[in-house]
Amino acid sequence: MGKPTAFMEFSRELPHKRPVGERLKDYKEFIERYSDEKLNQQSSRCMNCGIPFCHSGCPLGNIIPEFNDAVSRKSWKEAYEILSSTNNFPEFTGRICPAPCETACVLGINQPAVAIEEIERHIIEIAFEKGFVKPRKPSLRTGKKVAVIGSGPAGLAVAAQLNYAGHVVTVFERDDQPGGLLRYGIPDFKLEKWVVTRRIELLQEEGVVFKCHANVGVNVSLNDLLREYNAVVLAGGSTTPRDLNIPGRDLKGVYFAMEFLKQQNKRIAGLDPLAGAQVESNIYHELLSAKGKNVVVIGGGDTGSDCVGTSNRHGAETVTQFELMPMPPSERTEFMPWPSYPMILKTSSSHEEGCERSWAVATKEFISDGNGNLVGLKIVDLEWKFTEDGRPAKFVEIPETEKIIDCDLALLAMGFVHPQHEGMIQELGVDLDDRGNVKAGEKSFQTNISKVFTCGDMRRGQSLVVWAISEGRECARKVDEFLMGSSLLEARDASLLSKAV
Repeated sequence: MGKPTAFMEFSRELPHKRPVGERLKDYKEFIERYSDEKLNQQSSRCMNCGIPFCHSGCPLGNIIPEFNDAVSRKSWKEAYEILSSTNNFPEFTGRICPAPCETACVLGINQPAVAIEEIERHIIEIAFEKGFVKPRKPSLRTGKKVAVIGSGPAGLAVAAQLNYAGHVVTVFERDDQPGGLLRYGIPDFKLEKWVVTRRIELLQEEGVVFKCHANVGVNVSLNDLLREYNAVVLAGGSTTPRDLNIPGRDLKGVYFAMEFLKQQNKRIAGLDPLAGAQVESNIYHELLSAKGKNVVVIGGGDTGSDCVGTSNRHGAETVTQFELMPMPPSERTEFMPWPSYPMILKTSSSHEEGCERSWAVATKEFISDGNGNLVGLKIVDLEWKFTEDGRPAKFVEIPETEKIIDCDLALLAMGFVHPQHEGMIQELGVDLDDRGNVKAGEKSFQTNISKVFTCGDMRRGQSLVVWAISEGRECARKVDEFLMGSSLLEARDASLLSKAV
């Protein structure tokens, strides 16, 4: 415990951000670092609770009070060792996690919670700067070979853990660079790609092999994988976006959010934005830009927020975001008691940069100019009916609220329904659950094909990066048990199996 009275002396304070006018001119991360004094103050706010609910709030079970105490004492190596014992990639979660640990923080009962996510980011970046982060190679190799399909956070986590266990791991990625969602789904202003590359290179030094342009079921044979590898892990993510099938859907100017975001990430990387487009969409043919346009983002989640920030950086004329659901409350209600994760209003940094937000709005039609181009949206306001426990149950359209607004670019950011079925999944013949995800045991991660496992969004559906990492770690342990009969891999600590070299 850094200082017993710190939580009474210091309030929550986040690092400064670069001014909006400045950060909109580039795509670089804009959240600055704490000063040494501020970092000490924020870490010492942790109360070292008798029952640290932050542990249960974190899907990874991060040992938060202990690393906060180490930070307050400036014991950086100790802090890094504690954090990395449960989290393979704190440089990712420290930047893009919605921090469910903070909503479970005991201090959050009547004060702003400890700034856990920012402290986590500082620990890992200081660890890299001080040379604490080194390749961890397994002491022994088992001779077992594992194929991991997909290099997003779940795929990277399962690959890292199985490599630590001594297996020979090859990751197959259909795109031109590894990283999955981290590489091409999240804008650079939230996660610069050198951060992803740094971790990929570290995994390669540890022995993980990456094969890109490897589309399993297309140019990589499934039968070959099943024959050559002792186990196969499906970690391809949930990549089929939810569509909005209303009149005018085929107009030029209506696109899925991920098409828009992926193109921009490729531009920044100096790559051809259209390269490999046929892999994911048959309408992803043209270069997309929000410059000078009236942009409407349909969907109020994180992906929609990313579209807002990217559109503003393009130089959009206006940016509007619609959400079908009603506006959430700004604070916890009686139906969102601590320490549950509250569904409250979130204002992201992208919203701060400029965006008109509207809730309880339904889009009824995409309006054409007569030549196949989008020029407007027909929308209507909604009235929601709520259940006794405060949850929205159904809606009706409010009479006489229908109107047409200007829109040159509509981005559909309504989430993802399930993994892509065409190709690998259909050819493999794995069972699917009621939602269209790959079906596997809740604790075994094993599909109906004995040597085939699955984890991450492909198994649990669209979720958080932190959940993907957690799933990858748990799945790796089950694969190790399948291969060896038992496993020394603990979901919370693989360090016993590896050594710094």
